[in-house]
Amino acid sequence: MKTTVEREIAGRKLSISTGLLAKQASGAITIQFGETLVFVAAQTGPARPGQDFFPLTVDYRERFAAAGKFPGGFLKRESRPSTREILTARLTDRPIRPLFPDGYVDEVQVMANVLAFDRENDPDVFSVTGASAALMVSNAPFNGPIGAVRVGLIDDELVLFPTLEEMKTSTLDLVVAGSKDSVLMIEGFASQLPEEEMADAIMFAHEAIVELCDLQLELVAKLGLPAKVIPAAPVNPFDEILKAKAYQQIREAKVGKKKQERHTAVGEIKSALKAEYFPDGAETTADGKTLAQFSQSFENLAHRIVRDLIQEGIRLDGRGLGDLRDVSCDVGLLPRVHGSALFTRGETQSLATITLGTVRDVQKVDGPIEEYDKRFMLDYNFPSYSVGECRPIRAPGRREIGHGMLAERSVFWVLPNEEKFPYTIRAISDIMESNGSSSMASVCSATLSLMDAGVPISQPVAGISIGLVKDGEKWQLLTDIMGDEDHHGDMDFKVAGTGKGITGIQLDLKIDGINEPIIRATLEQAKKARRELLRIMLQSISRPRKGISEHAPRLLRTQIDPEKIGLLIGPGGKTIRAIQEETGAQIDVGPDGTVTIAADIAAKAEDALARVEALTEEIKVGRVYSGKVSAIKDFGAFIEIAPGKDGLCHISELSDGFVKSVLEVCKVGDRMEVKVIAIDDQNRVKLSRKALLQEAAKPADAPAEAPAGDAEVE
Repeated sequence: MKTTVEREIAGRKLSISTGLLAKQASGAITIQFGETLVFVAAQTGPARPGQDFFPLTVDYRERFAAAGKFPGGFLKRESRPSTREILTARLTDRPIRPLFPDGYVDEVQVMANVLAFDRENDPDVFSVTGASAALMVSNAPFNGPIGAVRVGLIDDELVLFPTLEEMKTSTLDLVVAGSKDSVLMIEGFASQLPEEEMADAIMFAHEAIVELCDLQLELVAKLGLPAKVIPAAPVNPFDEILKAKAYQQIREAKVGKKKQERHTAVGEIKSALKAEYFPDGAETTADGKTLAQFSQSFENLAHRIVRDLIQEGIRLDGRGLGDLRDVSCDVGLLPRVHGSALFTRGETQSLATITLGTVRDVQKVDGPIEEYDKRFMLDYNFPSYSVGECRPIRAPGRREIGHGMLAERSVFWVLPNEEKFPYTIRAISDIMESNGSSSMASVCSATLSLMDAGVPISQPVAGISIGLVKDGEKWQLLTDIMGDEDHHGDMDFKVAGTGKGITGIQLDLKIDGINEPIIRATLEQAKKARRELLRIMLQSISRPRKGISEHAPRLLRTQIDPEKIGLLIGPGGKTIRAIQEETGAQIDVGPDGTVTIAADIAAKAEDALARVEALTEEIKVGRVYSGKVSAIKDFGAFIEIAPGKDGLCHISELSDGFVKSVLEVCKVGDRMEVKVIAIDDQNRVKLSRKALLQEAAKPADAPAEAPAGDAEVE
């Protein structure tokens, strides 16, 4: 039997239903807002033998049919997940993962499928609330509920669940997930929003999250489901043994060393203890303790030691809690590329390169939402050598796609608009070395490489990650966390922005939420660190270079009357193709009459631009044209100054001397520069070559002729 709960949120009805679809699933719901409907199923399964981690899998799919569309391309069905689908799956995974009990290793799979899309209400954010609701009605030990909302900022007013049309003018795109009591996940991008205003927006979102949680609890009550029983983590018999024997050894091995040195020192301690308790390769001790229990207990102890050190104000590399690692920046490292930069922070290093392209290089993005052109891309690569490992090199994974998009959207807000800088821009961040916060290093390296490429960004952007260790009511924040601090800590709060405000923000938690004081303190600490980073970065390059690389294409742009597009293109493309072949330039024409001209050298682009303007603009007296002789007569030469537009250059205007015959000066097919000297009442154009020759012969310092009728003063 179908059971539904609903209430009005942001002026529209939001409903959650269960009992109609997928009755064999552990939990299945539909969540509808407006006429956008998302189906979410949660399925549990037994743990695999020997499994020692929580194998949560989250997928999200958007069917084109949900919006009444066919997929583009040759195959008319969806295939691998799009970037947007991968990002939404990650968005859904991050807030629900911390709410399963420690030690829980059963299989859990969450599948979200957009069944209907009204092209007004974005379905992505409802995947999070839907996943929580599906888990709440399942048998999984999920410590929910949670909800997620999107917040926009339009005309300085915060807007809950803004429509897609409203988002086009919003200066904030913020998604927040949380429980009734705390915030669990944040992902947002803004146009340099001050920290206080960002914190206000987060808390504004949390007010609506409480309503979404209450709605799910109402559904559970309506179904008569019992309260969730969250099992306690099993007691490990090695915990007290190893704490007494190895606590001090591991503590000393962890402090004051580099990443690989720490791992080696701790590994040696573990190997010695393993040999003591499990000699000759044994898997169990005489009293039944297992090697798996030993390994888990050792990891738990190392985890506890790092947290104890941080609560005492001691970091593994000796820094203060608010200190950055050593930072170095270098730009213009690579030949031939259009821009490059190397950003190093501690043992994290990002090498960024920039490629400038034309309008033909834009990325076409299709989906249930309307197709659009993407003219800035930032790709992030995380090779195995960056962490001293060997593994197969495959296509970019979810982590690489997620980190790349975080950096891309953080930098996007400071890029020049298309009218000012019409290039398509691709940035690549190759992580050469990693020990924490490589996505924020990518923000810094991308900014530096854009400046090196001569891209006129409005402000430089830097990124920093803030960590947290929280035990009960006691907590400590850490600036610029390393890999071990991320692994053993409770939070990875990434903040990117300029000196004016935040452009990108992302929160990942391993605990069941953080409160407003922690959020505001984190943003303030990140602001201080970000400004210090910007100061260091600007020492390597203080502003974007004045010109682009000599190896980048030269782009020129002009606007023509849309009614003259057909004239420019010509029958079967003949006219535009001829201009391209003769000049060596590439010409692209937009439906609004925007003409973009690209060439490898400026002279080719300028030549093509002159021809386009000559063809599409009105002929004007005084203008100089490069034309082709189309016909020879006794009295002069007819010269085609634009396709289909001829003018007469009389024999007396062909040269600054006496001309006996036109053929002495030119023949059919010759190109020559001429100046328009008159247009009669029948729109006949009179040209002169003599005027240009006389102007060229005049000395540069010759005095200007006195206007007719003016007397010269002695």
